[in-house]
Amino acid sequence: MAVNDEQGEFEITGINITPFVDVMLVLLIIFMVTATYIVKESIEVELPQAASGGETTAKTLVLMVTKENKIYLDGFEVSDQALIDAVKTAPVEKQNMQAVIGADKAASHGSVVHVLDLLRTLGITKFAIQIEKKA
Repeated sequence: MAVNDEQGEFEITGINITPFVDVMLVLLIIFMVTATYIVKESIEVELPQAASGGETTAKTLVLMVTKENKIYLDGFEVSDQALIDAVKTAPVEKQNMQAVIGADKAASHGSVVHVLDLLRTLGITKFAIQIEKKA
C-alpha cells in the first residue's frame, strides 16, 4: 500500500508478493516437466531399502541375455560358473548387491528365469528388469 505524505510522494508500507508467486509457479512447472526425464526407465522388481545412520555401498551387476541365450556380465560374456565366481568374490555383502537384467525380445523366457534363479540362489534379491520405453 502507498501512503501519501505532505510532499505528494508515496511511501511503500506493504509488500507485493504477486511477482514472488509468479516466479515460484514458473519454477514448479519447470521442475514438473524435467522430473519426467530423470526417472529411470525400468520396471522395479524389488526396491532397495535405505539404511539409516550410515552410508552403504551397493554393487550393481548389469546382466544381459541375448537372443542366442548367452549371458553377459558388465559387457563380457560369462558362463554360469563365471557368474557365480564373480558374485562370490565381490567385496560387497550379498544383501547390498543388486542386479539389472536386460534381455532381447527373442531370448527365451527360460534363460531369463535361469539367470534370476541363479542370482537368488547366490543371495541377491534386489533386481530390476531393463526395458525400452515405447515411442
